[in-house]
Amino acid sequence: MATDAAPAPIRVLVLSASLRADSLNTRLAALLARLVEGTGAVADAVRLADFPMPLYDGDVEAAEGIPPGARALCERLDACDAFVISSPEYNASVPGVLKNAVDWVSRVRPQPFKDKQALLASASPSMVGGNRGLWALRVPLEHLGTRVYPDMFSLAKAHEMLQDGQLSDPGLQDRLGETVSSFLSLVEADTRYVCLQRRWYEFLGDRTDAPLTQRAQD
Repeated sequence: MATDAAPAPIRVLVLSASLRADSLNTRLAALLARLVEGTGAVADAVRLADFPMPLYDGDVEAAEGIPPGARALCERLDACDAFVISSPEYNASVPGVLKNAVDWVSRVRPQPFKDKQALLASASPSMVGGNRGLWALRVPLEHLGTRVYPDMFSLAKAHEMLQDGQLSDPGLQDRLGETVSSFLSLVEADTRYVCLQRRWYEFLGDRTDAPLTQRAQD
């Protein structure tokens, strides 16, 4: 008797938002990718340095279109069901290179961030762990329609905690693993068991096709 084929595994883009070769956030992203794959999902681990792009300039876009680096990142996003970003914190906010990438990718239509599930993480030598940068990063992503997972992960004293590809604190390692597992359970439910068409509204009377209200996420 024939049976239904097993569903394809969840695909997750895991992005290190640091350009530095020996970045703590690249090391955290590698750990996150392994945890993703440990659940049976597929991780596409990349670095922001893999996608060079100029500073966003409307004149450049009008003359030359979307740069190849931004289009390549968009293609990787489109190929995944969800994404994870491990980002440093610069001056209590988002690194400029990451915000620039978000700005360029947001110009592609259909808008690739819309309705994607996202998990945000950070690593820093500080006691704050880069958490302030993640709160700032939520703003443009959620504005573009990304469904950012509420439980963000910020690793303080990361230069001490990241040892041999995992966290030296077993409790933190367990917490990170549980966070990734819970996030992917939500992604699976969202991508495989969709029962309702969801729309996002900013205020009463707004709608995505309103002529005077061009939604950034559309």
